[in-house]
Amino acid sequence: MAIRPLDDRIVVKQIEAEEKSAGGILLPDSAKEKPQRAVVVAIGEGARNDEGERLGMSVNVGDEILFGKYAGNEINWNGEDYKILREGEVLALITK
Repeated sequence: MAIRPLDDRIVVKQIEAEEKSAGGILLPDSAKEKPQRAVVVAIGEGARNDEGERLGMSVNVGDEILFGKYAGNEINWNGEDYKILREGEVLALITK
């Protein structure tokens, strides 16, 4: 990937919304909610503390995350849609 986020920012690729409801009903595009799950594809070096030292990141490339509905900025890079978030906008890591 040619995008390198700065400081405590991460680049994520959103996971597509489910095609079926929990009951097995096919959902039309207008009924699908915007996905709030994504896979981390790039991370920055981390924020700096008051002394100028880098703080470590809590997420790694390949992690699956949950984020807020209105978090981040959407971008289109090489025909692909991505979202750039601050690490603080990540609500949770999804573990399997």
